[in-house]
Amino acid sequence: MDHKRSRAGFPFASAWLVAGVALALAGCSSDRYFMVPKQDLHGLNASLQSQRATLVTMENNASVRHQQLLDQQQASTQTILEAIEKKVEKPVCPPPVTVPRACPPPDDRGRADRLKGKVVVGEVEKFYLAEAGLVYTARIDSGAETSSIDARNITRFERDGNNWVRFDVPVPGTDRFITLEKEISRRVRIVQASADESERRVVVELQFAIGDHKQVAEFTLADRSNLTYEVLIGRNILRDVMLVDVGKEFATELPRNLIKRNGGDS
Repeated sequence: MDHKRSRAGFPFASAWLVAGVALALAGCSSDRYFMVPKQDLHGLNASLQSQRATLVTMENNASVRHQQLLDQQQASTQTILEAIEKKVEKPVCPPPVTVPRACPPPDDRGRADRLKGKVVVGEVEKFYLAEAGLVYTARIDSGAETSSIDARNITRFERDGNNWVRFDVPVPGTDRFITLEKEISRRVRIVQASADESERRVVVELQFAIGDHKQVAEFTLADRSNLTYEVLIGRNILRDVMLVDVGKEFATELPRNLIKRNGGDS
């Protein structure tokens, strides 16, 4: 009977034991420290030292690994840059642009000095007759009213009800002539100092050039074979266009292509 009671009361004893242990632990935790037997402190210190050594080793390993990754990344970047440098040429600044010096324009305009808008001519100038493509030497004479040109075989005729004239002009330096036909502009009466009677001459319009000056003007047709110059430039051309410098000769220059076409300086 007593034996049964002792067995029956065991659960209650066990419960009280567990409760006492819990209260003891609760009392220790309230002071925020665990009571560790002195004989176990050496093992705990050894465990802490081992964990600290493990942490240091892990940190060192992580630092070494990080440096290795950085080195690998730098090596990879350098490889890529070298590959790009081989495939892509380095930009090179273009050489300075050298502008070629422009060739001087062909001498196709001639030259004529001007004063207050007027062409300055000397007593003698080169004269280009456009209709015949010939270059003559002309005398500048401010005393003559109308300009004159050497003409031979002057023949008048009618064309389409108008008065025309056919005449020959000499080719300078040769015995040849070029025949021209022009409509008559008018007729003029010329009084020669050496003749008692006046002479009627035919007047035609001719295109000419002196230097770089081009013009159409009236010229009388006359045989000037006994005179020094084939062409005479009078006031009808000089007026409002040219100034005469009596101290000069050949103050103007015709385009070289016109002179060459005429076979040289004639």
